[in-house]
Amino acid sequence: MNSKFKKIITACALMLGLGLAAGKVSAAEDTTPVITLGTSLTDSQRQGTLKVLKAALSDSSSYNTLTVTGSDLVTYLNPSGSTFTSSSGVWSSAAIEKTSSGSGINVRILNYDGQNNITTITANQYRNAAVTAGITDANIYVTSATPIDGSGALAGIYKAYAKSGEQLNQKQITAAQDELNTLSDITKENKGKDGYSDAQLNNAVAGAKKEMAEKGSSITKSEIVTIVNNEIKNNNLTNVITSSQKQQIVNILVEIRDSGALSSSSFKQQASKAMSAIQSSAKGIFAKLNTSANRNALQKLWDAIVNFFTNLFASFSK
Repeated sequence: MNSKFKKIITACALMLGLGLAAGKVSAAEDTTPVITLGTSLTDSQRQGTLKVLKAALSDSSSYNTLTVTGSDLVTYLNPSGSTFTSSSGVWSSAAIEKTSSGSGINVRILNYDGQNNITTITANQYRNAAVTAGITDANIYVTSATPIDGSGALAGIYKAYAKSGEQLNQKQITAAQDELNTLSDITKENKGKDGYSDAQLNNAVAGAKKEMAEKGSSITKSEIVTIVNNEIKNNNLTNVITSSQKQQIVNILVEIRDSGALSSSSFKQQASKAMSAIQSSAKGIFAKLNTSANRNALQKLWDAIVNFFTNLFASFSK
């Protein structure tokens, strides 16, 4: 083989390699919204679910659909201890659309025929789980044609990411599921208690994640315990959360650390955005809490009062 022919072969190989690489990039960057539909929906329910989810999209002229089956529940949710089988039914459905960088994760649970049929998982629990799983900057919409816990919708979100070329880390998915189950159980145990809300708990956990990200993957369990104690105090949950529940929160945060989630450069930002979204969705609750935002607002008010009287007395002394 002469040198000229070798150069031609090499150039062709390089062009082929670049073509394959370009194909991979375009797949990973696909921003087309995805609607996931539970396999157990009837034809009528399927159409009704599509109508609800399409209406929420910023642009419903183009979207992809995926069917979520019992096998998907097994793949994505069973590693965290769930006991789904390939024949398990799936009704809860979701839509996910990418948003601009740094916008965070927005979650809305949508009514179906005027009723919220997601009986267990809250919007804030979906939001925290998404952050832990490694999802960034997205609008997530969830609904169900029949009353159900909402696990199928979350499995659908994970499947949608895998389909778009953004394979999520299974360790993070498992940690996200353990987190969701833990927070859901704590909310059930504290249902009706004065001074408790699911928003406070999820804000505390999101705040803990943000602080953990600031310290990095080498953060110790002892440091995590201190962070949890501070976040529980900041969210006025000291007299509500039991020692057992506190230990459960510490355990899931240790699992999140060990999953590799903290190594992501965007984790801190996504956790911070989650806190902002949680507080915005429950302003009446957080206006009364001793959060850093409220302390800053009070400090600004106090500074303004001090400056007013300082200037007033200064004018009298002239």
